[in-house]
Amino acid sequence: MIDSRAIVDPSAKIAEGVEVGPWTLIGPEVEIGAGTVIGSHVVLKGPTTIGENNRIYQFASVGEECQDKKYAGEPTTLVIGDNNVIREGVTIHRGTVQDAGTTIIGSDNLFMANVHVAHDCVVGDNVIMANNTAVAGHVHVGDWAILGGFTAVHQFCKIGPHVMCGTCSVVLKDIPAYVMANGNTAAPHGINTEGLKRRGFSKEAIGAIRKAYKIVYRSKLTTVQALAQLKDMAVDYPEVLPLIQSIESSSRGIIR
Repeated sequence: MIDSRAIVDPSAKIAEGVEVGPWTLIGPEVEIGAGTVIGSHVVLKGPTTIGENNRIYQFASVGEECQDKKYAGEPTTLVIGDNNVIREGVTIHRGTVQDAGTTIIGSDNLFMANVHVAHDCVVGDNVIMANNTAVAGHVHVGDWAILGGFTAVHQFCKIGPHVMCGTCSVVLKDIPAYVMANGNTAAPHGINTEGLKRRGFSKEAIGAIRKAYKIVYRSKLTTVQALAQLKDMAVDYPEVLPLIQSIESSSRGIIR
C-alpha cells in the first residue's frame, strides 16, 4: 500500500493497510495508525503520532519544526487522533519546551485547504477550520467549534466548545463556549443556536444558554456577578457549565 516512489524512513512505524502516495516523505519517529490514507507530496516529520483512519491530502506538511524563533531543536512532539481530514497545503507544527512540548489534535476534525495550526495548540474533537484559517501558537480550540475561512487567531487565545466564528474574523481575545463571533476584531453576536440544534441540545437547554449569554453580555453585571448567576442556573441546566468554565479559565479576557 506504499507507493514505490515514496521515501519512508526505516524507523517509521506504519500499521497494516496504511496507504502512502508517490513522492511523499515520511521521516523517522513517525507512527501512523491503521486505515490512514496519505496522498502524494505529503511531508510527515517526527516525533509525530497519527491515529487511525485519517486522510491527509497532497502537499500537507505535518509534524515539522515550529516557526517560533525560541525553538532550538528540542525533541517536541505532535499527536493526532483518529478520523481527521487534513486537506491540501495544511501545516501542523510540533510543540515547544516553553509549553507542554506537544501539539495535540483530537479526532473527527476537518482542516480545509491551507489551514495552519501552530506549535503547542490543543484542538478538540469535531472541529472545522475552513480554508486559510491560521491559528497561532498555544491556542486551544474546544469540541465542535467552527472557524470560518481566513480566520486568524492570536497566540494563547481559547476558543470554547460549540463556538461559531465568521469568515475573515480576527480573534484577539478568548471566545466563550456557544458564542457566535465575527469581525475585525471579533465581537459576540449571540449563541450558535443552529449548531446546538443539530447536535441534539433540547429547546430548554438552548433557552438556558441564551439566557446565560444575556447575563454575561447584556445585563451590565460584573464578570463575578454574572458568573454567580450562571452557577445558579447550572444547577438545573448543566449545559451552562462550559460557558462558566471558558470564562473562568480565560487568561486573555473574553471578547466584548
